[in-house]
This record gives sequence, C-alpha cells and structure tokens, in this order.
Amino acid sequence: MPKTVLTQSSISADVPMHPDTKPLEDRRVVLGVTGSIAAYKAAYLASRLHQLGAHVNVVMTESALEFVGPATFAAITHLPVSTSLWQRSSESNVDHVELGIRADCVVIAPATANTIAKIALGITDDALTATVLASDAPIVVAPAMDADMFASHQTQDNLSVLRDAGATIVGPESGHLASGLVGAGRMSDPDDIADETRYAIGKNRGDFAGRSVVVTAGGTVEPIDPVRVITNRSTGKMGYAVAEAARDRGATVTLISTPTALRRPAGMNVVGVETVNQMRDATLPASCNADLLVMAAAVSDFRVTNPETAKIKKNDKDRLTLEFETISDWMPDAVGERLVKVAFAAETGDAAKKAASKVTSKGAIFTVANDISELGSGFGYDTNRVDVVTADGSIEPLPRMSKYAVAHAILDRALPHLRQLSKSEMAEKS
Repeated sequence: MPKTVLTQSSISADVPMHPDTKPLEDRRVVLGVTGSIAAYKAAYLASRLHQLGAHVNVVMTESALEFVGPATFAAITHLPVSTSLWQRSSESNVDHVELGIRADCVVIAPATANTIAKIALGITDDALTATVLASDAPIVVAPAMDADMFASHQTQDNLSVLRDAGATIVGPESGHLASGLVGAGRMSDPDDIADETRYAIGKNRGDFAGRSVVVTAGGTVEPIDPVRVITNRSTGKMGYAVAEAARDRGATVTLISTPTALRRPAGMNVVGVETVNQMRDATLPASCNADLLVMAAAVSDFRVTNPETAKIKKNDKDRLTLEFETISDWMPDAVGERLVKVAFAAETGDAAKKAASKVTSKGAIFTVANDISELGSGFGYDTNRVDVVTADGSIEPLPRMSKYAVAHAILDRALPHLRQLSKSEMAEKS
C-alpha cells in the first residue's frame, strides 16, 4: 500500500474546526479612495479588510469615481458607499461625521498629492477630508502618484506634517508608473496596507499596549558545507502568528526569524538569523528588557561537529558519514527583570507528557506542546492543535484552530502572569 501523505487540502471536513479568530473582528475601518489609477487596488484592499473581520465604510472622492464605481465597493463590503459631503445614511448625523466618530481607523489608499495636501492643511471640501477631520482614529496613508509629484518638496512637507500628527505613511513603492516613468510612486501592496492597519488599530489600544514581546520563529539552519545545510520542517507560521497577534494587541514586538517564505509583518522589528548561535545572540539581549519571550522557533538539537569549508564532492562514494554534536539549550539563559517565558515543544506522540519536563528546565510559565504527526497540526499547516502544559503537570488541551487563534490563546494565558508582575512592581515602589 502506498504511504498516505496528509496535506492541508486533504483534511477531512468531518474533523471539527474551532471558529477562526479574525484580527479586525468588529472593527470599523473607513477606507478613503481618491482619484488615482491605483484606485482599482483599493477594491482588493476593501476585500482584504472585510475578510479580516472589519466593517469597511468606503468614502470616495469625486475624482475617484472616474476610475472605479461605488457599486464595486458596495458589493465587496455590503455597506453603502459615501460619495458626497451631504450624504446621509443615518438620522443622527451626515455620513462624514458619523463615520469619523465611529471609526477605529481611517485608511486612505490610494492617497493622491491633492488629498494629502488638503488633509495636512485641514481643508475639508469633500466627504473624505471631512471624515478625517471629524475622527480621532489613527490614520494610515498610502500615497500613489507620479514620481516627480511624490519627490516634490511640497508633497514631502505635507507628508511630514501628517507623520508629526501621528499618521502612518505606507510606501510608496518604486516601479513602473502610469506616466511611463520608473520611480517611487506606486501604491504599496494592499496586504501590506492591511497589515499596517492592524498595527495602527492595536497600537495603544490593546491589552498588551506598553509591553515588549520577543518571539522566535522558523527552523534554524546549520551548515554541513558552504552548499548544504541541516534544518527541520518548520515554516515559521506559528511564530509569525504569535508575533502578529501580540502586535495586534498593542505590544512592541521583536520577531527573530530564520529565512521563511512568509511575508514580513508590519509594525515590528524583524531580526533575520540562520543558525542556533545567531538566534541565541539575537534573542538573549532582546529579552533583557522584554516582558514576554515566546520561543516558537524550531531550534536545532544537533549540528555537524566540523562543517567543511569547501563543498563536499561525491567522488563516486556510496555513502557519506557525518558526525553531529548536541546543541545545548540556551532558553534558561534568557533573563530580565520582568521576563515571562513561554516554550514550545514539537513532538511525535504523547506530546504533552514529553513537554512536561521542559517547563521547569526552561524557566517557562508553560510549554505549548503539539504532536506534529496529528492531523492538521504542526509544520506547514495553517491550523494547530496544542496542549498547554504548566510546571505543576497540569495539561490543558486546546481544540484544533487557526495558528492565529492559538497565538491569542497563548497570549491570553501569559497575560495574567504579566499583570501579576506589574502589580508586584507597583507594590515595591509604594
């Protein structure tokens, strides 16, 4: 019989799924669309924000209507689109006042030089600029214009005004422009803008606001020779999910990651490493002033004792023998005045039982154990099924759910420990 290989697509629909956690669940995002050829990209951005759980209210300028119709956005968001300064969809206020008051974030993408100038100067002659002025929500601006217009000192001065006022400026990117020129002026990727929106909403508003979180992710890589390496099957998805969840809850995040195929998350400091020693040298100093360390990376247990400095030639050999040495565990060396630590343990069979001994040895408050041979769990999947194992041996099994939902479950269980430390510090000061 051929061996059955389980993939994400082969998971049976009969396996129960835990409801997914959406990063922007019930958040209200005003998406301002202005008169740029990049307006068509705003349709994808509206869809992406909607998929992330947000209620997306689209406000279009008169010029934007020349590029894309309001029916497109209404179909995507299932909400009416505002196109006029005097439009009224509620009995209490005209739209721009109502939308501005209720918004958790105002995103302007694409943002033309004209709209950027008007916002910087406080001019409110259309529905979008009036909405911005009526709101105290964070603002995300994604410029899109010709390279010369973007480079002009007027546009740069206006962007500086917005930055000084606390707005997040995303991009623009360099590339081929509608004018035929090549330069900086292309609207940033909608996924990157959506990511910055999550960061802007979570910053200073979440229950991790003011806290510093360090997360490790990916599988470390140890050299065999200049061409070959030994590594593991980790994709980094779990670590990235923890980092994004912490960012979405307002934390200042440092993500220490090995090379992955994942998109670089916005709103955090990403440190690239490869080997175990490089990860250790990046993690230990970053943890000194951190509140929480989550070691989600799959750190190698072994490395080649004497890696070759030149490529090993086959030379008609039938086999190659390599000598490996054990890599010592350095997680216990991560210390700080307020540091709370969470460990991970990827096992095959009896994961929770095997992880119990690691809690105390690593100095962790608990270990997140997952059986990578279990359906829908472990490397490569977007889902995970884990057990939370504490120092007293108690085991809390969690249902299979998205890795982002697992990340929030981990942060939920770490938060009481962080709050207890904060109370103890306050008591000492008093």
